[in-house]
Amino acid sequence: MKKSIPYGRQYLDDEDIDAVVKTLKSDYLTQGPMIAKFEEAFANYVGSQFAVAVSNGTAALHLSALVLNIRPGDKVITTPITFSATANCVRYCGGEVILCDIDPETYLLDVSKLKKLLGSEPKGTIKGIIAVDFAGRAANLAEYRDLANEYDLWIIEDACHAPGGYFLDSNGQKQYCGNGKYSDLSIFSFHPVKHIAAGEGGMITTNDEELYKSLQLLRTHGITKEKENFINDISLAASSDLASDYQGWYMEMHQLGYNYRLTDFQAALGLSQLRKADRGLIRRREIAAKYNDAFQGMDSIRGQSGVIEGHAYHLYILEAHNRLGLYRFLRERQILVQVHYIPLHYMPYYKQHGLEGVSLPQAENYYKHCLSLPMYPTLSEEELDYVIASVLEFSNG
Repeated sequence: MKKSIPYGRQYLDDEDIDAVVKTLKSDYLTQGPMIAKFEEAFANYVGSQFAVAVSNGTAALHLSALVLNIRPGDKVITTPITFSATANCVRYCGGEVILCDIDPETYLLDVSKLKKLLGSEPKGTIKGIIAVDFAGRAANLAEYRDLANEYDLWIIEDACHAPGGYFLDSNGQKQYCGNGKYSDLSIFSFHPVKHIAAGEGGMITTNDEELYKSLQLLRTHGITKEKENFINDISLAASSDLASDYQGWYMEMHQLGYNYRLTDFQAALGLSQLRKADRGLIRRREIAAKYNDAFQGMDSIRGQSGVIEGHAYHLYILEAHNRLGLYRFLRERQILVQVHYIPLHYMPYYKQHGLEGVSLPQAENYYKHCLSLPMYPTLSEEELDYVIASVLEFSNG
């Protein structure tokens, strides 16, 4: 096969392009009506009360850390198997990152190890948990919530891999990623390889109105134009003792905020992509099922054990005894597999900031063997068959 097959790829159709062009021809390129429309539609999609669109997933994490009041020295637990931005938001605020090992079957935070870690520190030392729905598998946030309540912690759900994903609670009810029932805040990304592509962009969802208002303020320089929030008196605001009301030009900066706004044309693209999100999920699960069937019962490689209900399959992880050999073999055949992720405690920055010498055996073993196979809705059957045949050729050779 001559054409390269990446591990992930965006797909834009004429509807997406038309939505962007229509917005580009409108009166607003930014700070216009498409932002609120996208936020409302996304909140409805995940089942949350509020949604705040921002410039990217990293901005979403940073604002979440800020509104949850992470202070210098505060300790926050997260997983070592994630993109560095998940932990970096803690460091932006001067907090300390504590890593908990993963469950080798789910690749998510191991709840039993998390419980042990929390019990090893005096209550109040650890402030929160950042749970990651890694590869698209929804973390059971109900279990985390029980621990969070016991130790008075907040929870951020990093759901960048999992829009449309869900777990089943103890009553068998679907709990969708980002619905806010068990997390204080959830964040999403609209990077091109994600389920919903807007070029860049992110979203924060929550059911907490106070957090929602704080996010809106910090997203836009800490400035408000809402009359009911003004602090200065009317005469100062209008520069005249004769004024009887705040004037239309007036605004106030209440906090040191950021320019983390999403543009209207990105929101238009995101909204168009959102309408097709369920179709993409169906295809991702079809691809996962075919991979699972192909790699069952093999000695040298391990696929995932059956299609997992609620899994959003941003990634399909294969574990290989000879990971480097398989990586090189597939790339020679233009199958551009990737590794997700190098454990955070291997990163020089985090070694210098408290994680030197940390031992996380399950995360380290996972990293030795993991490969992400191509996984995106427009992967053709021919391409899928070629990937599977290539993996089997190497493994049986």
